[in-house]
Amino acid sequence: MSYPRYTLDDLLSLMAALRDPRQGCPWDVAQNWDSIVPHTLEEAYEVADAIERRAFEELPSELGDLLFQVVYYSQFGAEQQRFDFHDVVHALTAKMLRRHPHVFPDGTLSSRRPAGVSAADVETRQVTTRWETLKAEERAERGVEHQQPSVLDDVPLALPALSRAAKLSKRAARVGFDWPDSQGVIAKIREELAEVEEALAAGDHLHARQEVGDLLFAVTNLARTLKADPEQCLRATNAKFERRFRYVEKCLHQTGKTPQEAGLLGMEQHWQAAKTGEVDGS
Repeated sequence: MSYPRYTLDDLLSLMAALRDPRQGCPWDVAQNWDSIVPHTLEEAYEVADAIERRAFEELPSELGDLLFQVVYYSQFGAEQQRFDFHDVVHALTAKMLRRHPHVFPDGTLSSRRPAGVSAADVETRQVTTRWETLKAEERAERGVEHQQPSVLDDVPLALPALSRAAKLSKRAARVGFDWPDSQGVIAKIREELAEVEEALAAGDHLHARQEVGDLLFAVTNLARTLKADPEQCLRATNAKFERRFRYVEKCLHQTGKTPQEAGLLGMEQHWQAAKTGEVDGS
């Protein structure tokens, strides 16, 4: 039996029904702007996780969960007569049209660049520069709360620390505040690591923690110079660590030993076996 496919309008109607004070869902009715934020972050990470695991069959559901967050906030906005979902769509479309004059020269959906000019003919650096200029103009129009405009404006404080470090350094790099190549970053990493060691040798653990932050920031910049996202790099390493350590636990269970009985040496042997198995594809 086939069923009619639900539409975006159906989703908006569902959200309104869930939030109905008399006949809605008590949990949904109790939510507010702040209470939904953790769910929004979680859903975004679940989308990223599905993509990185290449679990594309899960993506329709995960993307739907993320879309539901947008619908939720839009419902709050509609209830408070601030904005609704259609305002969100309009604002997004208008902004993308404005920021892509190399695709929509007249700033309208119907306009296109000359037929003889392909995407490959448009210089990426010029597009990036124009994008930043347009974003700066938008910030100025909104009256960003800084005495002097900065390229660091609008980098959200709520971003994960690694992601925010990458964004801050990327913004600064666009105006020339950057190392000439990856070797310069590696030298900086060595410098910061030496400062951590010096602080530890002096017994100054507070200073050591500060230097660890500098070290992490430098490593984040190395990822940026390699055109890699530091959050993705670390998530991949987390997954690798978890996979290998679970293998260690499995081996210990098979031999009837606890981690304490096996000791570090015994666990390290299984760890190395896990690494070898990954290389061999076993």
